[in-house]
Amino acid sequence: MNNGSSISEFILLGLSSPPELDILLFLVFLAMYLAAIAGNVFIIIITNLDPALKTPMYFFLGNLSLLDIICTTSAVPKMLFNLFTQQKVISFNECIIQMFFFTVGMDTEFLLLTFMSFDRYLAICNPLRYQSIMSKRSCFIMSIVVWAFGFLSSSFHSSSTLWLSFCGPKEINHFFCEVPQVLALSCSNISLNKYVLIVTDLILGLICIILTFISYVFIIFAILNIRSAEGKKKAFSTCASHITIVLLFYGTLVFAYFKPSDESLNMDKEIAFDKIISVFYAVVTPLLNPIIYSLRNKEVRDELKLMAKSAVRNAIF
Repeated sequence: MNNGSSISEFILLGLSSPPELDILLFLVFLAMYLAAIAGNVFIIIITNLDPALKTPMYFFLGNLSLLDIICTTSAVPKMLFNLFTQQKVISFNECIIQMFFFTVGMDTEFLLLTFMSFDRYLAICNPLRYQSIMSKRSCFIMSIVVWAFGFLSSSFHSSSTLWLSFCGPKEINHFFCEVPQVLALSCSNISLNKYVLIVTDLILGLICIILTFISYVFIIFAILNIRSAEGKKKAFSTCASHITIVLLFYGTLVFAYFKPSDESLNMDKEIAFDKIISVFYAVVTPLLNPIIYSLRNKEVRDELKLMAKSAVRNAIF
């Protein structure tokens, strides 16, 4: 196997939309991207500045918002540039960087959501030991583990791609560089790369899904054992936002990577379906996460109202 690529750029075919729709799609995705960035920056700011939100749950929420910013920024700006200029070229180095940061976001979010489910398990099922277990030091260590794993996993997949040769074709039928699509263009033997990718992602996904499922089984039983309806409602409200995001994130990835093959669909329709799913977890999910937490969490809503009142007061006076 030769070391390194023999081509210097790829062609991103994008969403395969008619050229006359490019400006419309540019405006739609630009609005969604800016809203996602604004919402996640807002979450990061209030979780760091508001003393009432200095809890483990909001500490992890701030990390989740940062991951969403990394994930959507790694894919969307290049897509917007290509839609606006109608250029589809991306250099080999840009492609590797894009692939690296997108993989960081996805792999890290798997583990982070798992730790967040453990946090909710302790808060509901073992509240007396919650403060001692979920101390500032413990949360900091958990965040280091989560981020370190994401960067190590992404570094491995991205660096292994650098050793592959790409002789052509160089068209990526997607709107950003993702590991499977890039591997498919290599003229080297990618059997080991594909095997490692499948095994690592499958193990990571299954472990995180199983641990999250176990946490919520205990949470559900604990909530059912609460006698008062008000107590059940309060306990459920503390984990409703997280479980909504978990279902959104895992559900999208299951459709993307574990969907059953449908022989009735031709290749073009299957690729179009994959692009729609990719738009969902690269653009829509980072947009919805801060909205879900803002609508479902009273503390976030109260802080948002205070900031709005302060902004109005400053504008008037």
